[in-house]
Amino acid sequence: MASQDFDQVIIDIVDYVENYEITSDVAYETAWYCLLDTLGCGFEALEYEACTKLMGPLVPGTTVVNGAKVPGTDYVLDPVQAAFNIGAMIRWLDFNDTWLAAEWGHPSDNLGGILATADWLSRNAEMHSKPILVHDVLTAMIKAHEIQGCIALENSFNKVGLDHVLLVKVASTAVVAQMLGLTRQQTLNAVSLAWVDGQALRTYRHFPNAGSRKSWAAGDATSRAVRLSLMAKAGEMGYPTALSAKTWGFYDVSFKGNPFTFQRPYGSYVMENILFKISFPAEFHSQTAVEAAMTIHGLLVKSGKSAQDIESVTIRTHEACIRIIDKQGPLNNPADRDHCIQYMVAIPLIFGRLTAKDYEDDIASDSRIDVLRKKIKCVEDPQFTADYHDSNKRSIANALTVKFSDGTTMDEVVVEYPIGHARRRVDGIPLLFDKFRKNLARVFKDDQQKKILDLTLNRALLEKTKVSDFVDLLVK
Repeated sequence: MASQDFDQVIIDIVDYVENYEITSDVAYETAWYCLLDTLGCGFEALEYEACTKLMGPLVPGTTVVNGAKVPGTDYVLDPVQAAFNIGAMIRWLDFNDTWLAAEWGHPSDNLGGILATADWLSRNAEMHSKPILVHDVLTAMIKAHEIQGCIALENSFNKVGLDHVLLVKVASTAVVAQMLGLTRQQTLNAVSLAWVDGQALRTYRHFPNAGSRKSWAAGDATSRAVRLSLMAKAGEMGYPTALSAKTWGFYDVSFKGNPFTFQRPYGSYVMENILFKISFPAEFHSQTAVEAAMTIHGLLVKSGKSAQDIESVTIRTHEACIRIIDKQGPLNNPADRDHCIQYMVAIPLIFGRLTAKDYEDDIASDSRIDVLRKKIKCVEDPQFTADYHDSNKRSIANALTVKFSDGTTMDEVVVEYPIGHARRRVDGIPLLFDKFRKNLARVFKDDQQKKILDLTLNRALLEKTKVSDFVDLLVK
């Protein structure tokens, strides 16, 4: 096996993580934003028992000496279980960053494996030759974003029924292997193991099976990456043609016999262009629709009308939105509701808001929501679909037209780029910092909040901080 050539896709990933130097300050600055925002999303998730019941050690009461700490908690765990904990909490509310292309996903999901590994290494000095700094975490984040995002640009896993978290597993494996100091051969082995591994089906994101696994699937993937990297470090063999082997490789088994195609080489493009969910905890294809609905709610209030006066709502949208979140019929749980564009538009039209709590049963039981949902229809605009895939635009456009029972129609409200888009960074970043402050306040007392903010809002100081010292500030 050792003499067999690895698939070029695997080689390119390993070459990138081992040899590519990130020189883009925009990428590092954006990674800093991403780190804070992703952790903040995790802190908000700690308010939900559905998330916290899955966290902690596998064996209750277990603490690992010099293990990895889980932000917002007092858990000290092995890096595999810590990666699951961190990955699950940051993804739980569907509020962390997003990447949209032929495949979509949330590259900050990789932070689970990255931060758990970095913290564990930082607390065990004998395992490395120099301190592990937050700068190293940002570098790993940029590279994980790039691997996941560049593969996603041209290759649709959802169209063959596979969930995008397989790209989290692959990207996390590559960067964690590098962090752990694996040899080139061991890193090749680890990445091949990630492709050979069983891959999650998308069925838990869609009717009739939409459910809470979609909130912990990425935590599972990034923790599996740490596990596979440690196995490769211990000497476990790899599978060079894991992708291309006839009959038994990934392409033939899971990708309809098609090899991957690539739009661009790995660099720092994905992090520089990542999409932040700043205003609403909602599936990203709906973000501009929710923003438009909020605008319409304000106009309704000014005109003396309400959602009960609405006869119909037409959402002019893009194909991916229709494929993923255009839903009618019963919605069985919060995971079902936050992937229904009709629900996510109805809430702001009625209440003038959309928060994570609006997906819970007590809000969903309001009969006005289902009445309005039935009046909301999606239609594809081919130009919106084209602009969504255009690498120079990468828009996520939605346009809402409201018709009233009295026969009048409101002017269409169009939003092409959400507040978290790279084209709206100047507007978005102050709001992202506000979101981070609000999420810190959910978990920490005032004095600890101040210590965290004094460090985290000073990028230069933060990057030079040991990871273990940084994480120590974030635990209870």
